[in-house]
Amino acid sequence: MTSSNLDTAPTFAIVVGEHSGDTLGAGLISQLKTHYPDAKFIGIGGPKMLALGFESLFDMEELAVMGIVEVLGRIRRLLHVRKSLVEYFGTNQPDVFIGIDAPDFNLTLEEKLKAKGIKTVQYVSPSVWAWREKRIFKIARATNMVLSLLPFEKAFYDRYNVPCTFVGHTLAEQIPMVSEKNTARIALGLDVADDEKVVALMPGSRSGELKLLIPDYLETAKALLKNHKNIQFVVPMISQDKADMFNALHQSLAPEVNVHVVVGQTHQAMAASDCLLIASGTVTLEAALVKRPMVVCYKVNGLTWQIAKRMVKLKWVSLPNLLANEEIVPEFLQHDVKVEHLTKAIEERLFEDQSQLMARFESIHHELKQNADEKSAQAIIALMNR
Repeated sequence: MTSSNLDTAPTFAIVVGEHSGDTLGAGLISQLKTHYPDAKFIGIGGPKMLALGFESLFDMEELAVMGIVEVLGRIRRLLHVRKSLVEYFGTNQPDVFIGIDAPDFNLTLEEKLKAKGIKTVQYVSPSVWAWREKRIFKIARATNMVLSLLPFEKAFYDRYNVPCTFVGHTLAEQIPMVSEKNTARIALGLDVADDEKVVALMPGSRSGELKLLIPDYLETAKALLKNHKNIQFVVPMISQDKADMFNALHQSLAPEVNVHVVVGQTHQAMAASDCLLIASGTVTLEAALVKRPMVVCYKVNGLTWQIAKRMVKLKWVSLPNLLANEEIVPEFLQHDVKVEHLTKAIEERLFEDQSQLMARFESIHHELKQNADEKSAQAIIALMNR
């Protein structure tokens, strides 16, 4: 069964920083276990990884910080966590270290571990093609291999002769080509009349982005209801504490707006909807794979925005647009996150033909469906045996 020449069960060190990384980590662990049933998995992981027997040395939420200013507020704790991991893995050397996403945290960690003779992998390329291109040299120093999720990333690494394997995206495997709307509505207990539309409000998974976006989302819901009585709102939240945060803001800002809050059922909420109002992030790719029209928005701390504006050299921030290499979904960032913009964009997607968009989403789905978990596992096994 095993593809290895290792005599003993290997130890895989993995560090993830947020829920999308937890999904990738869980898929990778499942595949590696088919080759090494007795392998040990240790580092920092989320609930999906923990359910597979992963041993987490710290809570994943420790690393779930977004934005330059926000990170500065937590810097001492983050440095302590990283120092502890360097010491732990220096003493208890794993066969390979895999940093999943969280590049600002993981790349420095990988560089220190690689210097100790540990093989290192960065799973999910940092956005070097978007900003801070010179990080490619740090990535080359820090890693033995990068596993990239997106096809255009591999071409970028090849230009610099940095080892990179395009593995596709695990979400393209997990999400079916057709996500049935009525089935999802029944699963969520939504009673939707024939003339009604469902809009998903998806303000993100981090506390910071929730606080910044929820007020705009609720105001947009109010504006939509003023124009159309036949709209229902579903709000998928990643965890109960984030649902509690949403509910508290909902009660204080817009108690008159009926919302159906669900926990841990993001895919069903997307599939049940006619349009999504969604925060930029991996979740926009999930939405494209579920094949629902979306309006993307994002807000960060004001100082973070000023710094990022000068450093980022992208035409778009959302993955559907980056993959299509054109604006196929509307984006509203920072000061452009205005109720009138969001309302108009959602109405267009609810009441105008979206068949062209659906065709684009389908072609993205085919391109990313590469059996990512197995491809990643095989690339890591090959590196270990080198």
